[in-house]
Amino acid sequence: MTRATPPPPRAAPPQAAHTTPAPALARSPLVFQPVKRKRCGACRRGPLGLLTLEGGQPRCLDCADLGHLVFLPRGDTALTRRAREESALSAVVVRFHRRRGRYERQGVLVEEQALARAEARCLADAEARARRRARDAARRAAQDAVFVAEFAARIRRLFPGCPEDRAAAIAAHAGARGSGRVGRSAAGRALTEGAVAAAVRAAVRHVDTPYDRLLMEGVPRREARSRVTEAVAAVLDGWQGPTPAPSTAPDPYATGTPVTLDSSTGPAALHETATTGTVRSM
Repeated sequence: MTRATPPPPRAAPPQAAHTTPAPALARSPLVFQPVKRKRCGACRRGPLGLLTLEGGQPRCLDCADLGHLVFLPRGDTALTRRAREESALSAVVVRFHRRRGRYERQGVLVEEQALARAEARCLADAEARARRRARDAARRAAQDAVFVAEFAARIRRLFPGCPEDRAAAIAAHAGARGSGRVGRSAAGRALTEGAVAAAVRAAVRHVDTPYDRLLMEGVPRREARSRVTEAVAAVLDGWQGPTPAPSTAPDPYATGTPVTLDSSTGPAALHETATTGTVRSM
């Protein structure tokens, strides 16, 4: 019987030119500011102001070999960065924000001597960094002024009947840096029609209707919005018509004063629209 010849062995695949694996990025230990009262799972000390997790169990900083570190609150970016550079061991401190549903950084833990060296470095160039911050603030203020002017002009193009001072106030409110409002979103910065119209609609809802009062009375937000929908539409329809005379009524976004609804003013008529469903001619 003829013996079958085994197939030749496969050639090994060619090796890549660079086979050295990329080094893993070093990650700082994570330390938590607990929302609830916790005790260390090892030494039973507590309640703990700061803790780590090992195998799902809380550990105090001493049991986690982090007790020699000092806490540096967030706020000074340069000091935090330099303290972590100077410290051989550091940890990021976070706390759970219930309303936002996420962990947020509260500061860092660093070696005490490292913090002292970082503070000395910051003191050495404090004047230069202050000048740079002033230049950056002036540049951002100029950019914001241009953006608010463009936003107001876009409002006037979409709603030619909107008074100029009102358009400027809406643009300044919606485009405030760091506010998180629609004007600072990507669509808002691009001056898209949807984002600009949303900013105008929100301003009308708060200023020209009893929406805020309904919320203060405990009306759910969705229901309150539903009640003032027709009133908001009436104002927007009016602004899409002929240009009226400049508004002389104080704007709460510009002055910070609350709006008072009076029986002789337009918002009272809008209140009647929101509560009865009828539109009274003005």
